Amino acid sequence: MTELQLALLAIGALVVAGVFAYNRIQERRVRRDAEAAFRSPAGDALLEAPAPARKVAPMPEGRVATPRPEEAGRPAMPDSRVDYVVDLAFAAPTATDGLRDRWKPFGHLFAKRAILAYSPDGTRWFPLAQGNGDSSLALKAGLQLVTREGAIGEAELIEFRAAIDTIAAATRATIGATDLRVAVDRARELDRFCKDVDVQVVVHVVSGAGAGFDPGRIHALALAEGLTPGADGRYAARGDGDTILFSVERRDGGAFAAGKAEGEPDTGLSFMLDVARAPDTRRTFQAMASAARRMAASLEGRLVDDNGHTLEEREFSAIELQLGAVKAMFDAQGFDSGSAVALRLFS
Repeated sequence: MTELQLALLAIGALVVAGVFAYNRIQERRVRRDAEAAFRSPAGDALLEAPAPARKVAPMPEGRVATPRPEEAGRPAMPDSRVDYVVDLAFAAPTATDGLRDRWKPFGHLFAKRAILAYSPDGTRWFPLAQGNGDSSLALKAGLQLVTREGAIGEAELIEFRAAIDTIAAATRATIGATDLRVAVDRARELDRFCKDVDVQVVVHVVSGAGAGFDPGRIHALALAEGLTPGADGRYAARGDGDTILFSVERRDGGAFAAGKAEGEPDTGLSFMLDVARAPDTRRTFQAMASAARRMAASLEGRLVDDNGHTLEEREFSAIELQLGAVKAMFDAQGFDSGSAVALRLFS
C-alpha cells in the first residue's frame, strides 16, 4: 500500500470519527434540553382548585379534545387495577339503604379512597350512594391502593377488610377477595409506576427584549387560544367533561388577576402539562406547544426551558419521544393517562 493510500485512509478515519463525535454531542444536547423541560410535580399546585365547570368554546385546528367521552361524568367504580377489591354475594336481595347504614361507621376512616358499588342483578353496577330504595344481590368494595401521597399501608388494608367482613357477617354474605399480601405488593408496584410517570412538561415564554408582558395583551391572547381563566389565577385549556389539558400561569409563580386584563407587567408565562392527568399526552403536548409558539410570536417573546435555554424544534421532538415512552408505561398497566382511572391515581 502506497503512502498516499495510507494518508487517505487516515484522513477518512478522522472524518468518520469527527462525524460520530458531532452526532453524539448533538444527541446529548437534545436529551439534556428535553429532560430540562420535564419537571417533577413535588411541591407544585398545578391543578389544584380548578375553575368551575363551563362550556368550552370550539378549539381551533391543531388542538386536542379529550378522548374517551364515554368516561365523562361516569361515577368511579371499584377497579382491580388500582383498588383492593372485596366482593360480597347475598343469598337474597338486600336493601341498599341498609348496606349504606352498615358502611357509615367505617366510611370516614377511608375518606375518598373507598368506593362501594352494588348490583341488583349481578351484571349492572351502580354507586351504593345512589341506591335509594333499591335492592342488591352483590356488593363490590374497593380501596384505592395509591394516590400522589403514596401507597396505602398494610394496616389500612387490614382495617378495610375487617370493615367489609363485618358487613358480610351481618348480611350473611359470601365474601371473596385477593390475598392481602398480594394487594400490598401491588400497591408498591403501582407506587413505583406512579413515581416514574408523574412528571410535568413546562415551556416558558419570556420577553425577547427583557421587558414585561402587558397583562391585557396576555388576557386577550389567552382567550383567543380558547383558554379559560380560573379563580386560581391560571388559564386552562379544557376538553370534554371540563378536563384540564394544560394550564398557563405567571413564570414567577404568581397568579394572574383572576384572568383580568390588568395588573403589573408579567415577566414570563409558563405553559404546564400534567402528563399523568392529560389525555393523549403526545397530541396534548403538541397542542400546548402550538399555543405557546403562537403566543410567543404575538408577544415577541421566545420559548425557553427552566434553565433559560432556548427551545427549538429538536427539543420539542425529543420531548415527544419521551412522552411516547411514558405512554408505553401506561399501556403496560392497562389504562391511559387522563383516563378516569389515572385521574383517581394522580389526585
